[in-house]
Amino acid sequence: MKTTKIRIKNLFGIAETELDGSNIEITGTNGTGKTSVIDAIRYALTNDSDRDYIVKNGETEGEILIETDAGLSINRKKRTSQSDYKRIRSNGMDVPSPESFLSDIFTKLQLDPVAFTQMSRQQQNRVILDLIEFPWDLNWIKEKFGEIPQGVNYEQNILQVLNDIQADDGVYFTERQDINRDMRNKRAFIEDIAKDIPEEYQADIWENYDLAEKYHELEEIRRNNNLIERAKTFKAGYDSKIRGFQAEKEISIASEEKAITLERENLVSSIERMKAEIKAAEDKISGLNGKLEDKKAVIESKYQENIAKLDKDMGVADQYINNEIVDVQPLSEEISNAESMKKHLNEYRRMEQMQRELEKLKEESEKLTSKIDLARELPGEILKTATIPVEGLTVKDGIPLIKGLPISNLSEGEQLDLCVDVAISNPNALQIILIDGAEKLSDENRNRLYGKCKAKGLQFIATRTTNDNELEVTKL
Repeated sequence: MKTTKIRIKNLFGIAETELDGSNIEITGTNGTGKTSVIDAIRYALTNDSDRDYIVKNGETEGEILIETDAGLSINRKKRTSQSDYKRIRSNGMDVPSPESFLSDIFTKLQLDPVAFTQMSRQQQNRVILDLIEFPWDLNWIKEKFGEIPQGVNYEQNILQVLNDIQADDGVYFTERQDINRDMRNKRAFIEDIAKDIPEEYQADIWENYDLAEKYHELEEIRRNNNLIERAKTFKAGYDSKIRGFQAEKEISIASEEKAITLERENLVSSIERMKAEIKAAEDKISGLNGKLEDKKAVIESKYQENIAKLDKDMGVADQYINNEIVDVQPLSEEISNAESMKKHLNEYRRMEQMQRELEKLKEESEKLTSKIDLARELPGEILKTATIPVEGLTVKDGIPLIKGLPISNLSEGEQLDLCVDVAISNPNALQIILIDGAEKLSDENRNRLYGKCKAKGLQFIATRTTNDNELEVTKL
């Protein structure tokens, strides 16, 4: 589709001019209005301009009309006192969604190929990636990744979007770095805790181990052992105690007998001296036997009381005397070990919690890795079905390649050839290319560009700065 007529009126610095479908070069010094023609055509196609004033100074309305050999007409008017006007018609019928329609019939490379050669590598890559047509939207992104990844400019081409998703400074990569750092820290903490915890540590056993009950059991065993030892000691001294009690009794009786005998002798001796008291003394003597019996009864009673008490204690001792002494060493060692094991419980539980957190972080890291890998794999899948505008165009790691070479590795002439190839890649598109600032190209590359456009049947409108004060339009 080629232009047959381009009419410009009161736009930028142009009062009125009309062009046919010829290839032209507009020359002249700076300020003569060379670029106004190209700016007007760009404005017609994009509804955009870098200039502050679009309508010619002193006018209220500027207009551009473009007609093609395919029955397409583009009429756009810029107004200063009322709303702008546009009408896009194809074969006499109004085109729905005109701005979207226009964006489909040309590429950015057609509007300024010279500027393309002077772009940065990143800018050139973005322009080329935008040429690859693949139907996608945010729902497609959400279906692939389960979410809309943050920190990505979704106004870009899908390949650039995917490259940003998997980039080293992307959200997934940086989030995975943070998670992996947390994982390393937790592993270090776990190793630090584990080195102080005994091997094959059984936390559940020691957590449920009842130290109070075991202490009570140990004290009960010790008390019983003490009773057994005391019973055996008591039994060993029983006979000697009996003999002691007997000796005490005999000594007491002998002492009493001796005292009575002495008293009797004294009394008998006194009889002779105290005749008057004989009867009383004799009466007293007759009572001494009863007194002795009373003394004996008291002594016997005390003896029997001691025997009864001893037998009672012996009865208690008999309950334990045949019991075996229980070795408390194993239980003491068990309790001591339990105390030591329980000291590790809090750290062990903390280590277990960290291990669970570590597993969760590992899962999150693996999910992020899967999403990063997916963003790296999808371009290859996309290129299988996408519309590729230029032969030999591939994409690797988000970088477009022409026959295996990055765009930045192409010479200026090769980059211009690329712009022409893109312009003619869609036969239904507008077959025109705007070459603003052709003086920036070498003579060889400029002539090569003009020649290729002619050979490919691509209409071009070029501007070139010269020293001529008068604007000159030359058909080529």
